[in-house]
Amino acid sequence: MLRISYRGVIAVLTILLFPAPGSAQVPFRGFDEYVEQAMETWKVPGMAIAIVRDDSVVFARGYGVRTLETSDDVNERTLFAIGSSSKAFTVATVGMLVDAKQASWDDPVTRHLPGFEMYDQYAAQEMTIRDLLSHRSGLARGDLLWYGSDLGRDEIVRRIRFLEPSWSFRSSFGYQNLMYLAAGQIVARLSGASWDDVVHQRIFEPLGMTASNTSVDSLVGQQNVATPHAEIDDTVRAITWRNIDNVAPAGSINSNVIDVAQWVRLHLNDGEYGGERILSSAVVAEMQKPNTIVPQSGVWQRLFPEANFTTYGMGWFLQDHRGEKVVQHGGNIDGMSALVAMIPSENLGLVILTNMNGSMLPTALMYRIFDAYLGAPEKDWSADLYEMMQPLIEQQKEQEQKVEEERVPDTSPSHALEDYAGIYVDPDSLYGEAELLDEGGHLVLRYGPSFVGDLSHWHYETFRITWRDSLLGKSFVTFAADHEGKIDEARVENLTTFERKPETADTTDAVALTEAELRRFVGRYSADAPPIDLAIEFLDGRLQAVLPGQPAYTLASITATSFRVTGVPFEATVEFVVEDGRVSMVVLKQQGYTFELSPVEPE
Repeated sequence: MLRISYRGVIAVLTILLFPAPGSAQVPFRGFDEYVEQAMETWKVPGMAIAIVRDDSVVFARGYGVRTLETSDDVNERTLFAIGSSSKAFTVATVGMLVDAKQASWDDPVTRHLPGFEMYDQYAAQEMTIRDLLSHRSGLARGDLLWYGSDLGRDEIVRRIRFLEPSWSFRSSFGYQNLMYLAAGQIVARLSGASWDDVVHQRIFEPLGMTASNTSVDSLVGQQNVATPHAEIDDTVRAITWRNIDNVAPAGSINSNVIDVAQWVRLHLNDGEYGGERILSSAVVAEMQKPNTIVPQSGVWQRLFPEANFTTYGMGWFLQDHRGEKVVQHGGNIDGMSALVAMIPSENLGLVILTNMNGSMLPTALMYRIFDAYLGAPEKDWSADLYEMMQPLIEQQKEQEQKVEEERVPDTSPSHALEDYAGIYVDPDSLYGEAELLDEGGHLVLRYGPSFVGDLSHWHYETFRITWRDSLLGKSFVTFAADHEGKIDEARVENLTTFERKPETADTTDAVALTEAELRRFVGRYSADAPPIDLAIEFLDGRLQAVLPGQPAYTLASITATSFRVTGVPFEATVEFVVEDGRVSMVVLKQQGYTFELSPVEPE
């Protein structure tokens, strides 16, 4: 019997499926030079490109460097973050549940996530899995729930209920990462495994995507990994990888162009790969069917300048180009920009991964490559899109200059710096707590594990925040005082308005009293002018003062017969006048006023 080496078969298949860079079919004459010039224009340090045609990877090549710090070359196996290009993977895992009859696209979300709630109760009841995946929830981004946050997946989904809608349910396109997280949690619940494990076992392994992973933690110790970069203060700099495990179903996959090309082959083959069916053709069709109209205005018009329509299916943007349907999705996370795109009618697809923050270069190259294969007139998409983006860049600079010009000089904060320090909480329960610290004569804001910023006075009650993570840039916080002039509110730009957290009441007793000594003060006391009704109760070993319509306040002893009222934002005391072993009067003092109350005899 002929024995065939398993490793030998894999080697042969690798040569057939992944041609060596030297034998790659260049899309058009001068392609390498065009790419290198475009990278220089867009300030992209490194990039990799793979092209799929007729179920083969016909081109795979790296350009530039993995990091500016060491100048290591990028190749077709270099790992990048693919960002939101991960969303289609999440849709595919849901599609597998649909294929298995465990769910349907139009199931209510609450059927599979019983605790799912939204600010709009109608939307919560009517929200379907299809709604989660097609960006029509009515919610604005809410990304600071997960970005730089230490909240877990379940807790982020729980807090969705506190996020106010920006539009009516299903009325508008609103790009949403939180909804994709909810979909990923449905996958986990119905499959009995984490979203990450499902992606590995049901997609990566069957497609041979052996280098791909769903967490930056998996990159530790690997060598051929691109470093994220961003332009900061007009200089392109290396930045750290962002861990987004807590919102992984929306965009945490890291991969290389060879691996992602296999994902493209799967979709161009309507769910088959290497003769094996991974997804039903019905699931692939549903992913590429329009669900939500994307308005052809603003940034969308600039991204797709010649498209007659743009819609969103599930995990894919859908548009037209040169009369052909384009299925594509970009991905952007700190220091990385990616794009996966296909023209199904041409059995043509591509993957472009870069290590530059927020770059449109992948979009420009997509158009240039597609035009070459479609035989369209040659057009310098890189130059055109770059020119098209310049007005936006100029607007941003003008806005920054306007902010500088609007600063009012020679003003001072109304309070000493230590008066601003404290813990502030989001009253809407969405963003939790922020802490302001007085560190060596200047204020520092800490929100979550990633947002740490140094404050400098701007004008009046506004301070500018310079975030220590340089990618976060700068923002403002404006303070407000209560009716007593105490700082009680901090409005942080692009986040929320926090309220000062009440200080924990000091209930320390100055004098130790027995239960019998405390119980003799229990009873009701009243005054006619002004009308006051006070109850003194004994609970858990402490005296409590209760006024109608107010919470119970714990009394802390000052002497054997006088007590401090704790938990109120002002000084208040209660003194019991005792005659012949009984309370004959209660003297209540607060805010400069004295009230005398008499015992009320039990009826």
